Amino acid sequence: MKISFLDSFLRSFNLELPILNSMSDYIDYVVADVKPLGEDLAEEGFYLDTRWLEVRDDDNFQEAILHIFKEEGEYLHSINGNITKGVWKTLDGSNTLILEHGSRHELYDLTFMNQNFFILRKHGNQAKIGQKKYLVLGREGYVRGLEWKDYIELLYNEYRQNFRFRFFVAVTVVFIAVILLFVLI
Repeated sequence: MKISFLDSFLRSFNLELPILNSMSDYIDYVVADVKPLGEDLAEEGFYLDTRWLEVRDDDNFQEAILHIFKEEGEYLHSINGNITKGVWKTLDGSNTLILEHGSRHELYDLTFMNQNFFILRKHGNQAKIGQKKYLVLGREGYVRGLEWKDYIELLYNEYRQNFRFRFFVAVTVVFIAVILLFVLI
């Protein structure tokens, strides 16, 4: 979803999230704003040895699923404390992650990552086969006990509270004030 400069400019004045249907729709909306604030998979310090809690918008989702990425490509996948070991690796020169555990071998592209959020998009057209498009993770201590909508609000706060955004708004307001001043004189 490519957003024009004008759309981006106009969206910057609206700090409220629209009402959307699913977590995937919200992520699609929010990522356009937060992506410049994120890191790349090459920045392993942001995700190694962190307990990443999985977040879903499924009402029947009750499990506590942790994803832990260790050095040397070791991957731990824990469901309610039951661990399976696997392997993670990135494709050289890309933001693509391969996860292997049990009989699963999955290819993901990085959508957004910082110290609190880690969102991966599964390669392919997941909606067509009835699967989730995103693997949505949050640092366990930061997102534990939150509903998925609260997760989205916290993610969007990354954009709302960003200095560059505030600077952009301040400059825009000054620019408009100067134009109005010249028009009224």
